[in-house]
Amino acid sequence: MRRNTAMTRRGFLGRTLTAAAAFPAIIPGSALGLNGAVAPSNRVTLACIGVGDRGHYLLTEALQCKEAQIVAACDVKAERRDAAAATINEFYGNKDCVTFNEHEAVTSRKDIDGVVIASCDHWHVLHALAAVRAGKGVYVEKPLGLTAAQDQAMRAAVKKHNAVFQFGTQQRSDAKFRKACELVRGGAIGELHTIYAWAPPSVAGGPTEPAPVPDTLDYDRWLGPAPAVPHTFERESNKWWWHISDYALGFIAGWGIHPVDIALWGAGDRMRTPFQVEGTGQYPVEGLCDTATDWKATCVYDSGLTVEFRAAPAPRDWLERFQAATEHGTAFVGDRGWVQVNRREMTCGPAELAKAEVPESAMLQKSNHHMRDFVTAVREKRAPVSHIDDAVTGDLFCHACDIALRMNRRLRWDSAAERFENADEANARLTRPMRAPWSLEEE
Repeated sequence: MRRNTAMTRRGFLGRTLTAAAAFPAIIPGSALGLNGAVAPSNRVTLACIGVGDRGHYLLTEALQCKEAQIVAACDVKAERRDAAAATINEFYGNKDCVTFNEHEAVTSRKDIDGVVIASCDHWHVLHALAAVRAGKGVYVEKPLGLTAAQDQAMRAAVKKHNAVFQFGTQQRSDAKFRKACELVRGGAIGELHTIYAWAPPSVAGGPTEPAPVPDTLDYDRWLGPAPAVPHTFERESNKWWWHISDYALGFIAGWGIHPVDIALWGAGDRMRTPFQVEGTGQYPVEGLCDTATDWKATCVYDSGLTVEFRAAPAPRDWLERFQAATEHGTAFVGDRGWVQVNRREMTCGPAELAKAEVPESAMLQKSNHHMRDFVTAVREKRAPVSHIDDAVTGDLFCHACDIALRMNRRLRWDSAAERFENADEANARLTRPMRAPWSLEEE
């Protein structure tokens, strides 16, 4: 990771060492491990980078893990990091949580075991790379990379440093999603031939007139590797940046990765062969937002599997057939039945499939709390339920669909090479430049 122009690496480290001197000795009551508590010396120490709406939720999830202790919060918005620290300190009954504007001040600390990353999408991989290269485990909110090249760099770093990586596809820690996938893998629906997946789309609009930068926002640091552009009203809010291609792929990945990840979990190797992708998409041409507000992608795999990936609302015939939710879901169809799952329920056709016995060979890794699974994985130095390989495979699926739709042409994805076949223009979209001094390269 290269230094930021506003602060040298030496400056970051100097500030970090000063803050380290203020870290607690941690010896109060439960600190000795009494009354069922875990002594601080045995806890996984965590830091949170990006503590806005989603990040604040994740830190509350981490606070539920008695095996962990959050010691630092980092965000480029002062009010957010202060609110995070207040929540953390209130929970622990002290004032020990330290706050930072720059992520380097977090990743350079020697006393942090894991980092929970919920920054904006265009920062996910850079923040995670810095943490992994510093020897820390990472929980990375979805989606993963803004480009395929970022996904690949993240995977390479995780494997090189033997790091613990948990992807924020928390549906894998929900029993009904696990059950649905085990039924598919166990053959309850017969030979799997089609998967239907759908998710909420992006929105259009967004103010384009320049506006003053809020006093509490480090806007240059928020932009980071993205192009330098004038600030516009609420550009940095979830209301808009989620749907601006400089910062995100849009909900085709930001939300779409959830049903796609479950499709991958259930299909296994059948979604790891080369595939052909084609379809249609709608992209706004006015306002700030420019990611897909509608999409229909059909992916035909060499394994014989077909995946139909749509923006919500799902077609009426899907909803009626699978007794499904309008806004999101994953449905697996085989030659002897089907199973559909969303965050409210699992449905089966015929209904008795839900009671089918699952062979031990089809059982999946069990997790009932996504953050606790990450904390335990860091302690035990094992792979968590949403590991790096599936994270990259699912993310690349979303990239392949988005590129095919933007180009309005049929493309063939080589899953081994992780490139399109005979499509230079499409392959050029698998990477994009970063604003200096940011880079995927390791110093």
